[in-house]
Amino acid sequence: MNNTSLVITIIGAVNWLLVGLFKFDLVAAIFGGQTSIISRIIYIVVGLAGLWCINILFKDKVPKHQHSNV
Repeated sequence: MNNTSLVITIIGAVNWLLVGLFKFDLVAAIFGGQTSIISRIIYIVVGLAGLWCINILFKDKVPKHQHSNV
């Protein structure tokens, strides 16, 4: 789930890069405009993936050590 969310978020970031640089929304261009139902679903999925990535940001990166009985 983490990798999938990261890929979707990166794709969304590239779309926003295109919007910022060239005023070109690739999702809207491919799927029939910003208000088409497919475009809106894609925007929602990208947003949800971005929210999921918050989980990755705050995830404990250090593995928990097991206590040995030595």
